[in-house]
Amino acid sequence: MSVGIWRFFDGAPVGELRETAAEVEELGFTSIWFGEYAGREAFTQAALLLAATSRLTVATGVARFDQRSPLAAEGAIRALGEAYPGRFVAGLGGHRPGARPLTALREYLDGMDAAELPGLPQPSPRPRRVLAALGPKLLDLAAERADGAHPYFVPPEHTAMARERLGPGKYLAVEQAVVLDPAPEAAREHVGLYVSQARHHQQNLRRLGFTDADLADGGSDRLVDAIVATGEQAAANRIQAHLDAGADHVCLQVLARTPDSYRRLATLLP
Repeated sequence: MSVGIWRFFDGAPVGELRETAAEVEELGFTSIWFGEYAGREAFTQAALLLAATSRLTVATGVARFDQRSPLAAEGAIRALGEAYPGRFVAGLGGHRPGARPLTALREYLDGMDAAELPGLPQPSPRPRRVLAALGPKLLDLAAERADGAHPYFVPPEHTAMARERLGPGKYLAVEQAVVLDPAPEAAREHVGLYVSQARHHQQNLRRLGFTDADLADGGSDRLVDAIVATGEQAAANRIQAHLDAGADHVCLQVLARTPDSYRRLATLLP
């Protein structure tokens, strides 16, 4: 069982970031993933997390390709891979205004692969590259041009589809939202944010059989329950459901965190 922690660090002081990474490592989680939204530059933040730990895998979930050139991304990934062998995963995704996501990401990968960095050779092992892929075409791109995929905001039914699309040899790391104590407002706020603002998540949920009624008014109870696991036992069951569906790794995003949230989740680890 490979289980990690996923979170946003936007606004968190560097000291809190370091303390969180050290706690996650001490508790026995295998990785820490973080999103890039409005906080620190993703690869700089990855370096801070890696420096604060000795074994933990650190993954961008995801670094937004619209925020830096392909050359800059490739250079940062190589540098982190050289400094911390086997401990960095480069998750890439995002949206370029006015461009089709599939075309934009393919062109970005072309730029990364063509980057000329004679003073910075590819480290060994090369860091994993995974894509924020939800739909079939982006999953196909992840199978073709990356080491796997990092789906976010998905139920186990999507994990099964993603595994089938990626094939058996690709890495599949799935984000799963949890609340440890009943917090319906936190769960509904989380779901409502994405179903009201993120068209690609709306499309993905419709592909999985959710209806316009499920997406309305912040999300139906059925949708909220499918996206957010409530309580330790539900979290354990959902982790196993993703693994049974073909995930290699599940990273848990705790909504309504408390100081003991990660310690309580650590009891689920083998």
